Amino acid sequence: MDPCHFVRLMVDSLALSLPSATKPPPISGVHPSTTPCFCKIRITNFPSQTALLPLSPSSSSTPDAVTSAPGFHLDSAALRRPLSLRLAVYSGSTARACGVSAAKLLGRLTLTLDLAAARDRPTTFQSGWLSLRRIKTGSEPNRKPSARLHIVVRSEPDPRFVFQFGGEPECSPVVFQIQENNIRQPVFSCKFSADRNSRSRPLPSDFGNNPSRWRRTLKGVRERHGRERKGWMIMIHDLSGSPVAAASMITPFVPSPGSDRVSRSNPGAWLILRPNGASVSSWKPWGRLEAWRERGPVDGLGYKFELVAENGPVNGIPIAEATMNVKKGGQFCIDYKVMRDSGLSSRLPGKGFVMGSTVEGEGKVSKPVVQVGAQHVTCMADAALFIALSAAIDLSMDACQLFSHKLRKELCHEEQVSFP
Repeated sequence: MDPCHFVRLMVDSLALSLPSATKPPPISGVHPSTTPCFCKIRITNFPSQTALLPLSPSSSSTPDAVTSAPGFHLDSAALRRPLSLRLAVYSGSTARACGVSAAKLLGRLTLTLDLAAARDRPTTFQSGWLSLRRIKTGSEPNRKPSARLHIVVRSEPDPRFVFQFGGEPECSPVVFQIQENNIRQPVFSCKFSADRNSRSRPLPSDFGNNPSRWRRTLKGVRERHGRERKGWMIMIHDLSGSPVAAASMITPFVPSPGSDRVSRSNPGAWLILRPNGASVSSWKPWGRLEAWRERGPVDGLGYKFELVAENGPVNGIPIAEATMNVKKGGQFCIDYKVMRDSGLSSRLPGKGFVMGSTVEGEGKVSKPVVQVGAQHVTCMADAALFIALSAAIDLSMDACQLFSHKLRKELCHEEQVSFP
């Protein structure tokens, strides 16, 4: 398997040096080194990022206090052309009132980055102090000194394996690896089951003597199953047909009392499993995914996910979480440091992207896309675990749908009971 080229772009060592005339007045309770100055960092087609800027008394030496931005993850398409990194520096609070910001723009800075060589080796594009391009008003003299920004811009290769489901997980699709130039190669197959816990139900011996009683009983069984979603399982197989990972629903998805939705007080849960030795019938837990439905402060109704460690020194502690919009879907990501500290993998190096899964929202055909950091994959089974996790995330969005909503037939239990 050949990974795709990705690059992690980092904006580090941020600090600001202000001319004395433009230094903002001190704010009660705020240390001078953390005077409310901040910058917004933008790259085209990426969400903007905000970083606070500690003040430095002088721009003639390395600042004592610095901060960093979260950074950007660039795919191979973004590496084919020069990239503009734009920074706008403000004084004042980052808060907004009635949609209006009270912050004052101090200046701007634009860096053009040639990323041609960045995909193969670490690269430093800028390290040191730069003068901001001032935003002048008509009454300001041209010789007025400008603020200076200390900034380090660097990149590191971050190759990833990219996978995509060939169909919706409940339809037992093939999983393809996506290589450079959009080459698709099948690497895994999936087998979904919605009735892992069900058994064929023979008719009771006294059915003929009291058929109406048993019709009422069996009707109640169907109604109960309509109020719980349980027993789902998806197996991941390699091309030889051997199982290499699985996701098994261990806690049913049921509505909270008096409502029609799965709530945080009683989430549904999956175990993400890997084979335990050579036996195909022996599995050991790798992580537990919990999911429920909740109302978010911005996007309205959404799905909430938490990945919980099931193997390591912090067993039972959430190590990754995400909220996805009901209609738009979203992305679930795992941070390398948290995952390493949790004990989910003892071989993880102390850097790099681990995993990201993108799924669609309700009413859309979802073929999840999974990215896995190449340095965290030592064999196909490692990648298969993340495929199983991604499938569980996508299936949880179905399991968390309102119980007044009818699921597609692939997700429904088939009660094997017939009436004369």
